[in-house]
Amino acid sequence: MPIYEYRCQSCNHELEALQKLSDPELTECPSCKQPRLQKLISAAGFRLKGSGWYETDFKKGNQKNLAKSDTSSGSCDGAGGCGACPTPAGTAS
Repeated sequence: MPIYEYRCQSCNHELEALQKLSDPELTECPSCKQPRLQKLISAAGFRLKGSGWYETDFKKGNQKNLAKSDTSSGSCDGAGGCGACPTPAGTAS
């Protein structure tokens, strides 16, 4: 479900609401109780990490886990993002 941002046109109170796409827009401000909420346009940030549907959508041949095959192919840059490194390079004590 997307997280929508709203701002009240009366008191400038801002809030975020987790809503389904089919849910109606919020209208009443929880702060001043006026029906002046306006949905803001903002970019949603997200990160695809771990196993999931996207991991298998672009597989080649019989590969089932692209993340595991990438770490074994020597594509590790030592930054800790490959999953094989316990800590990013240069930060170990």
